[in-house]
Amino acid sequence: MPSSQEAVKALALEAILLPQEELFQPGTKNRKLFIGIPKEIAFQENRVAMVPSAVEVLVSQGHRVVVESHAGKNCKFTDKDYTEAGAEIVYSAAEVFQADLILKVAPPTAEEVELLKERQTIISALQLSIQPKDILRRMMAKKVTAVAWEFIKDEEGIYPAIRAMGEIAGSTAVLIAAEYLSNVNDGPGLMFGGISGVSSTEVVIIGAGTVGEFAARAALGLGASVRVFDDSIYRLRRLQNDLGMRLNTSIISPSVLEKALIRADVAIGALRAGMGRTPCVVSENMVAKMKPGSVIVDISIDQGGCFETSEITNHSNPVINKYGVIHYGVPNIASRVARTASFALSNIFTPIVTKIGDEGGITNIIKHEEGFRHGV
Repeated sequence: MPSSQEAVKALALEAILLPQEELFQPGTKNRKLFIGIPKEIAFQENRVAMVPSAVEVLVSQGHRVVVESHAGKNCKFTDKDYTEAGAEIVYSAAEVFQADLILKVAPPTAEEVELLKERQTIISALQLSIQPKDILRRMMAKKVTAVAWEFIKDEEGIYPAIRAMGEIAGSTAVLIAAEYLSNVNDGPGLMFGGISGVSSTEVVIIGAGTVGEFAARAALGLGASVRVFDDSIYRLRRLQNDLGMRLNTSIISPSVLEKALIRADVAIGALRAGMGRTPCVVSENMVAKMKPGSVIVDISIDQGGCFETSEITNHSNPVINKYGVIHYGVPNIASRVARTASFALSNIFTPIVTKIGDEGGITNIIKHEEGFRHGV
């Protein structure tokens, strides 16, 4: 028989081995956010930062969302759509900017910066290379936490918003080219792609990044003959692997590129510059040798363009004609399909905002999320 002292020791040991409750200091997790979605006032910016279905998700988590009246009008979202999702509709930007977290698509204008409060948070495009310095200084003076969505990275180090907009721009560029090849827009009357017994459309794509990849996918899907140029063998090889087929590719060589452009019905500029201006790889002389009625879609125009003859146009007057070649130079192609683009942005913003609330505020997610911090 064990002694009473041994029995007590055995009970004590058994108690130690049992699962123990751990005491936590009360924290600030699961913070309820006050979110504002203003109407975009930038020229021909048709997108909205959050679609109604995304608003519904945030409201169901206990967050308060205010939306400026007609913010989703150009995406065919009504104020009723937002109120049914649980948002509050307000009728001035000043009311929206009372929120703690502002979600925007376009960079804030001078008027919107004036509406920002001290230590407020704004998630929007910032376009630092072209943003007026006085706007940035005013935001800094107010100690605003500004997060550029174009610089936010995901777990794999990819820029998800830039990739999504690139996918849209690449696919849409091919559809735009198809429109301007047709008789409807006074084009040469060609059907993009081709049919049995008729030569297929010749497409030259300059740039093998995300935009170039999705332009190639769309053009090949319609039956066009595609040739892709880039200054990186790695990107060309990756493109072939991603498409799962042997694609006609080439390093950018002026003489080879010129021969391809002479035969091309469509040329798409999809080069991107890490910093500064996009390299201009197609000279005016090359454009002058292209077929009459051929189409250039310069997606790189927002960084200067990779065609020497390209000029910035807009959605109201999207094309100019030089040397008989139709030039499309609208910088914001994604706004042409604003509803799709808004859904794509919402898919990126919603998990971010949810995590901000779960982490107890913007400060904690900046500390713990390296990809998000990259956008600050």
